[in-house]
Amino acid sequence: MPRRAWLYVPGDQERKLVKAATLEADVVCLDLEDAVAPDRKAEARELVARVLESHVFQAGEVWIRVNAPTTPWAEADMALVRRVAPNIRGVLLPKTDASWVVHWAARHVQQAEETHALPPGRLALAALIETARGLVHVETIARATPRLQVLLFGAEDLAADLGALRTPEGREIAYARSRLLVAARAFGLQAIDMVYIAYKDLEGLEREAREAARLGFDGKQIIHPAQVPVVQAAFAPPEDQLQWARQVWQAYQEAQKEGRGVFVVDGKMIDPPLIRQARRILERAGEQGKAGRR
Repeated sequence: MPRRAWLYVPGDQERKLVKAATLEADVVCLDLEDAVAPDRKAEARELVARVLESHVFQAGEVWIRVNAPTTPWAEADMALVRRVAPNIRGVLLPKTDASWVVHWAARHVQQAEETHALPPGRLALAALIETARGLVHVETIARATPRLQVLLFGAEDLAADLGALRTPEGREIAYARSRLLVAARAFGLQAIDMVYIAYKDLEGLEREAREAARLGFDGKQIIHPAQVPVVQAAFAPPEDQLQWARQVWQAYQEAQKEGRGVFVVDGKMIDPPLIRQARRILERAGEQGKAGRR
């Protein structure tokens, strides 16, 4: 499914959690990590559980961002995941810097599935790459488990880890941004771009989101409901691209049935890279049922 707008919601703020249940974001991610102070972690877990159990979320998917396994809150966070497993799609792992973190989470979500008799693989994982060590190991992280579906880029934490000064141009994080995208594509994962922290600057957000879409990212992390439609529009393919992709995909399916490896659309030869491009456009438009997964 498309994950264009990945919206974080503080786990300790009931009003925002209840509001988030009404939003049609692609992903609503209930945050137990950076958005919650240490002395409010337990309260946030209970509040998240109550809201998940009492509200039907309109978002395409609901995820939970847990605290890293090296923190004192990680095991309690995973106990919450076991409790609410039927109500969520997956778990986001912050500051993922090695494959063992993904394996640790995979064991916990498997237990959650077994607790509720959910189908194997029902709960997915996503890894937030936001440290120098995580970037160095991003390829091993990306192939750690089939449960991992998404890589997300954390520019602010990474810049702090590098000692870099963040600039509007973003040259200081350009290499890291591209490396994460390449790793995601190499292992068939979705790539979600960095947060645009000036949340009231919707024009700046639109420019950065469109740039990310041109680079090949699947979506963008956001921190305010007003950013949802801006990001969704920025990552939606233009109608002419969508029509082209539909034509290519239909012609490809017909060629497959007839045993032809080569076919033509609008007088142009279509090769495997163009087929992959058409499939990605359909997935971004939410028509992945027509195109299937990579």
